[in-house]
Amino acid sequence: MSTVAILSVYDKAGLEELGAGLAGLGVSLVASGGTARRLRAADLEVASVESLTGAPEILGGRVKTLHPAVHGGILARPTSEHLAELAAQGLQPIDVVVCNLYPFVETVSKEGVTEAEAIEQIDIGGVTLLRAAAKNFERVVVLCDPADYAPVLAALADGGLDLGERRRLALKAFRHTAAYDAAIATWLGEQVEGPGLQSAVHLAAEQVQALRYGENPHQQARWYRWAGQPVPFEQLQGKALSYNNLVDLDAAWPMPWAYDRPAVAIIKHTNPCGLAVADDLPTAFARALASDPVSAFGSIIATNRTIDADWVKVMGRNKLFVEVIIAPAYTPEALRRLARREDLRVMRPSVSPPPQAPVLRPILGGLLVQGPDTAGVDRDAWRVVTKQAPTVEQLRDLEFAWLACKHVKSNAILFAKDGATVGVGAGQMNRVDSVRLAAWRAGARSAGAVLASDAFFPFPDGIEAAGEAGVTAIVQPGGSIRDEEVIAKADALGIAMVFTGQRHFRH
Repeated sequence: MSTVAILSVYDKAGLEELGAGLAGLGVSLVASGGTARRLRAADLEVASVESLTGAPEILGGRVKTLHPAVHGGILARPTSEHLAELAAQGLQPIDVVVCNLYPFVETVSKEGVTEAEAIEQIDIGGVTLLRAAAKNFERVVVLCDPADYAPVLAALADGGLDLGERRRLALKAFRHTAAYDAAIATWLGEQVEGPGLQSAVHLAAEQVQALRYGENPHQQARWYRWAGQPVPFEQLQGKALSYNNLVDLDAAWPMPWAYDRPAVAIIKHTNPCGLAVADDLPTAFARALASDPVSAFGSIIATNRTIDADWVKVMGRNKLFVEVIIAPAYTPEALRRLARREDLRVMRPSVSPPPQAPVLRPILGGLLVQGPDTAGVDRDAWRVVTKQAPTVEQLRDLEFAWLACKHVKSNAILFAKDGATVGVGAGQMNRVDSVRLAAWRAGARSAGAVLASDAFFPFPDGIEAAGEAGVTAIVQPGGSIRDEEVIAKADALGIAMVFTGQRHFRH
């Protein structure tokens, strides 16, 4: 009995080489539509699916391979009963299935795609081919990834694939169809339920790479990307990324994009130890570094402008050890200078500015999902609550600080002056400790600084600690049952205070 392969692929990479390799091994080729035309153009003998089924393609190609001659041939097990049943029906076993699917994810990612266009990219026959072949992997070889063509051809030429390899290919096929279905369900959920969070979450992710370990050496870790989506960062040089590098990159990359001016964020353990804006990137970097040069050792740096040679010179003069740099672009001279630091990881994002995506967090037994914190500065909603109103200069710094503090772990307090952080208090269990920590880091620079708090002050003690440090203006959400006491303390200390009516918790 001859060996038969059926081929029906959208992505035709490596198709001719695979077809020639299978034919060279004595495998009979059966293919549909465009796949058959490509193989024939390569001077390969190919039977049409119609010759196998005895039925033409119908409904504009919507129905091609959905036929007992195809799926009976794939699903038949190598038992005397199944083979006899096929023979009685005049059918033959199919031993190899090569299939990948219509580009649904790519289609719905395009601007202005219509519902009709999206629906036409929902593959039916291809998914059925893959699932049938993967279910019967003990007998049928299933190929959905062109990267597997060459090794499978080599294995077939060497006597065939063992059960473990057949099982691996089946797993890949099921993952391929699962990711495809997840993308369709997510897209259709948006059409039915509207934009925003859905009543069900369908997740599919593909491995980018195995990592040496997780947060600690005793923890295993891998890096995944959402199925069908590009890897978010391109590494231009340096050592392999670690788990902690990637966590910090995820936190760092959005920070400078909160600002229209050139901005630099210096990150440690997902918190900004320095963040500044200026008229040019080198100045912004120098001012961000001045915020906390000690904590900046071993940091990750993110910018919202192209890094040039002048920026690299400023970094070099400070002799700062940096783990990772990410910027939207680099000049050739900047890359040449950065290359002298062989271990430095230099990253370029696939998209600038970073896309706003839902925030996912696993918890015991499930998952929490929330929309991203995209709120900026709404001056119309800000309310001056003290006798002393902030000056124009103070308002400018309050806006900068308010945008910055939402990137700091709660309880978050941030001191700023002249468009740069001067002290940050992050992740403390009570707000007054965060104020004291920010004041300690700022030192003498706290005199005349402004303060942003991600949530309201529950007691006047935080205001008192800010006044002792020399803070002259505060921005905070308000909403405490002790707001009047807090306002009175600010008035007594001559501190201007603004309520935003909006908080920025980040746990």
